[in-house]
Amino acid sequence: NLQRVAFGKSTVRHSGTSGAARMSGNLEEIPLPDLMQLFGTSRKSGVLVIHSADVGRFVLRDGLIEDASIDGVPEMSPQKAAFRMLAWTQGTFALEPPREERSEHPLDLSAQEFLMEGFRQLDEFNNLRQMLPAPDKRLTLKTPLEAPLHELEQSQLDVLQLAINSPNLQATLDRSPKSDLETAQAMLALLRKGYIEPVG
Repeated sequence: NLQRVAFGKSTVRHSGTSGAARMSGNLEEIPLPDLMQLFGTSRKSGVLVIHSADVGRFVLRDGLIEDASIDGVPEMSPQKAAFRMLAWTQGTFALEPPREERSEHPLDLSAQEFLMEGFRQLDEFNNLRQMLPAPDKRLTLKTPLEAPLHELEQSQLDVLQLAINSPNLQATLDRSPKSDLETAQAMLALLRKGYIEPVG
């Protein structure tokens, strides 16, 4: 029982298994922003599973994003995971049946809110990323440390500690409770002011 539904120039596959509707496709054919607008307009409920370089999930309820997560980084906040997945342009997606249980602290983020704020952060982050070391570079405390620590804000001190305790820059981004944009801004300031430096 396989149906193909036209979506612009692309197609989305719908299949029925045990009475449960399933929708799947390719992100290169139907980008995530288009999917979210479609689900928001149709007030869709379900779990959107995305297989890209990593595996991520959006929990949708009545068209709103209730929760979001990326496998392997359970400490990442739902909002941060949602915005990071907006950058995923390759891979496959599948809409699984809805969850019965509600999230403890639902985001209840509309597609419009998600896309507007997500794209703003993504654009700014992409500009900063070009000025940062490669994601696999380890960051270490600069020695001798001449820059005074008392001049740092608490948020910058938190990122400093994360950076020197993480195996590489990407791990610092993953472990930071702040958004990727805020973490990148702090790391760039620490690098420019001479608190940390890349190894190798």
